[in-house]
Amino acid sequence: MSDTDDPSGRVAIVTGASRGLGRAMAEGLANAGCYVVAIASRSRAELDSLASLPSGHILPLIADVTDPEDCYNAVSSTVECFGRLDILVNNAGLGMRTIADHFMLKPTKFWQSDINAWRRLIDTNVNGPFLMAREAVPFMLKAGWGRIINISMNYATMCRAGFSPYGPSKAALEAETSIWAQDLAGTGITVNALLPGGATRTGMIPDNTPTHIIETLLDPTIIVPPLLYLASVKSDNVTGQRLNASSWTITGTNTEAGWKGPI
Repeated sequence: MSDTDDPSGRVAIVTGASRGLGRAMAEGLANAGCYVVAIASRSRAELDSLASLPSGHILPLIADVTDPEDCYNAVSSTVECFGRLDILVNNAGLGMRTIADHFMLKPTKFWQSDINAWRRLIDTNVNGPFLMAREAVPFMLKAGWGRIINISMNYATMCRAGFSPYGPSKAALEAETSIWAQDLAGTGITVNALLPGGATRTGMIPDNTPTHIIETLLDPTIIVPPLLYLASVKSDNVTGQRLNASSWTITGTNTEAGWKGPI
């Protein structure tokens, strides 16, 4: 593997890969020459359609990121199949539809939230990335190189009224990102947060969302260019940071010029 074709040949896991941002990232990595294990807790048909793409570099896998055994098996299966694991994209998550399908039109006050739905969202969005990273890091440490990329959201949305517990879950994920980056400093493993930069067309958007709002949503593929940068050796010195895909620009031939720093 050479720097010129990086990240070609790398092995990546993308969680929540059946649709939306996860699907766009799985496709983007595969098209760049990575071998991708695409994980979802359901939607086998959607995963299988990913695996049938022309790149031929996507392996579908059903796994629940809230289940420690599933996380262990997912990482173990990846290493067994490809001999390595270079990149972990923690994208699997639940949104406000878990609390109420009408959240875009009539937000639910935090004290009105169903307790079990709250716990399920936190378990997926906060504990899931931890469980996956916990299994992935030992293999990355052994290799002396790795990438953990946690998918986040805008600060404005994170603190928006009526967005509990989704906003707090992403705030926790960003804290995890910063702490893990410090814990892994000097190991060759970087940990960064990546966000699309605005509301995006994903399964988290309710079916009853007005057309004038749908028309303003970002396309999920917006996240692919900075993702490929983070998956490459060009980002070796970038860790504990936050990249906004909507602000991502490339000037000249060096993709690192697109790095905007913390936002």
